[in-house]
Amino acid sequence: MVASTNPIPSVWARRQREPDQPSLSQDVIVREAIAMLDAEGIDALSMRKLAARLNAGATSLYRHVATKDELMELAVDEVFGEIVLPPADDPDWRAAATEAAQTFRTTVLRHPWLSSVLGQAGLAYLGPNLMSFAEQLTVFFTAAGFPEPSRAIDTLVAYTIGMSTAESAWLTTVARSGQTEAEFIARLMPAAQEAASGFEHLSGAYTTAAAEVDPVATRDDKFGYGLEVVLDGLALRLPR
Repeated sequence: MVASTNPIPSVWARRQREPDQPSLSQDVIVREAIAMLDAEGIDALSMRKLAARLNAGATSLYRHVATKDELMELAVDEVFGEIVLPPADDPDWRAAATEAAQTFRTTVLRHPWLSSVLGQAGLAYLGPNLMSFAEQLTVFFTAAGFPEPSRAIDTLVAYTIGMSTAESAWLTTVARSGQTEAEFIARLMPAAQEAASGFEHLSGAYTTAAAEVDPVATRDDKFGYGLEVVLDGLALRLPR
């Protein structure tokens, strides 16, 4: 049996074909796929529908992107290119980590489908933008003196993904309602308060939530609070 010349199932491990249509390129396909994902969600994406949006045949797409899995790898890496981190020589690791987490969160909320595929999009972590993101974080945490920078990075990224995933799910629910976030909360809160009326501590929490008039600021504050807790914990790992 002849060994496969492409044993790694990733777009980053495959030699790219030369383009056969000037108007259709891998970049064009990926950008249109991201627009479709943002507008309609991951379940709506198919190579056939994407080809129709590009006024091309599905066969033409496969000349540039072999599978839908490869397309998702490319889309994930393209979106990671939107994350702008502070300069690598920033001496303040906490400020750098905070900015990295905040811009990562902003990117996830701008592309709600992203968090759901980060662990599923093949070997997306081989992409140049995602590798650059990991490299810069490694520089920050290594310069700070963390004995195991990769573990500190994993902790920061896991917190950011976890919180952003919950936010994305919430905002998707709000969007489907056709209401603003404030309107949706106002409609939801009476039922939530009634359900929590028999629970002393929850009842107080829902009363406080009902008084909050800026849901965006509330979400920002919650994310910032948790991020500070994570960074406080990581700081304890630094050699004294």
